[in-house]
Amino acid sequence: MLKFKPIIVLAAILFAVTLLIPSLLVLPFMEEKAGGKLGEELQSEAKDVAAVPTADSAVEVAVYRTALSKTEKLPLDEYLIGVVAAEMPAEFELEALKAQALSARTYYVKQMLSPNKVGVPEGAQLNDTEIHQVFKNKEELKKQWGVDYKWKMKKIAEAVKATDGQVLTFDGAPIDATFFSTSNGFTENSEEYWSNSLPYLRSVESPWDLQSPKFRNQTVMTVSEVESKLGVKLPNSPEIGKVISRTTGNRVAKIDIGGKVLTGKEVRDKLGLRSSDFTWELKGSNVVITTEGFGHGVGMSQYGANGMATEGKNYQEIVKHYYKGVEISEADSMLTKVTAKK
Repeated sequence: MLKFKPIIVLAAILFAVTLLIPSLLVLPFMEEKAGGKLGEELQSEAKDVAAVPTADSAVEVAVYRTALSKTEKLPLDEYLIGVVAAEMPAEFELEALKAQALSARTYYVKQMLSPNKVGVPEGAQLNDTEIHQVFKNKEELKKQWGVDYKWKMKKIAEAVKATDGQVLTFDGAPIDATFFSTSNGFTENSEEYWSNSLPYLRSVESPWDLQSPKFRNQTVMTVSEVESKLGVKLPNSPEIGKVISRTTGNRVAKIDIGGKVLTGKEVRDKLGLRSSDFTWELKGSNVVITTEGFGHGVGMSQYGANGMATEGKNYQEIVKHYYKGVEISEADSMLTKVTAKK
């Protein structure tokens, strides 16, 4: 066995360490540079993604603020957030909010492609009332929601973004995406409430609405008030009027009151009822009116949409239940036409 002198062994160790030191010193810097470069690339990529505009953000909306008598301009995505926030509770399921966002965007595109602009002054596209769609801006929502503003805004913005650039179409054209609060268990055929018969606005079952807090309501009016508003003389009997016919959605179609025939819609409008599905009875000098449902009943029920979402249905399934035979289409070409019309 060979024996090495201690001095030789020490020299060998020092030589090896001398060779390793440059590598040990350089390696951390090499990793830092590599990590830094990768980090820069990721940050750059994130910036690029964030900088890509959505289909909605590229379109400007001019909404007339009726209470302020002025026109407010903002991107379509911000407008839709303000509409969904004003029209549907933020507490609703996310999929229901997505369905509402899709309906709201479709309504806007349909309105913009229409040659007739009703209820707006020059320079405005639509107003912020029920005539078109109720809208509230961020400042108004902050006052309304208070401490809940952040989470509600985030949730609704998510719903709008998830449906970015999508509209509901029938035969390639945007539909009249009407909606309302609560049905009486069924939605209504369009021609049984309005004049136009539209193939996608058909009566469908909506059993989820029976759980809505707005499903049933009772109103008390004096006999003289009812007679004055309806232009009739109420018979002095428990049976105030005789229902002649009902709609497909089981609302009052026509009713005979003391020899005068009125539509259920006329009675609802003139008395300010929540629904045209009503029953009433005479109690002394008062008329007690009970309604089921809240709204015109045509199109998508909002509480029905939330009920479907609670059961696990997605927004595509929801809208295709309430709007028959429709497709969910990309609105690129339609939004281009809207932009070109400005």
